[in-house]
Amino acid sequence: MGLPAKRRTRTSKKDRASHFALKGVQVRYDEAGNAYLPHTVNPKTGKYKDRQVVDTQKRTQKLLQKAKKLSK
Repeated sequence: MGLPAKRRTRTSKKDRASHFALKGVQVRYDEAGNAYLPHTVNPKTGKYKDRQVVDTQKRTQKLLQKAKKLSK
């Protein structure tokens, strides 16, 4: 098993571990004020980069049908 050749100083230890800190979450807001994560489809509007990519009405109808089926 290998052993460290020299002791790691306090400064070098802190320098090494400086990128371990938690970073804040980046949040974007659409025109209506709904928050969503960047580089993802907005779950409320179904838009990505100002283009409609998900039909939200169709998705909600599908979810309602699933919930109705499970409740039986």
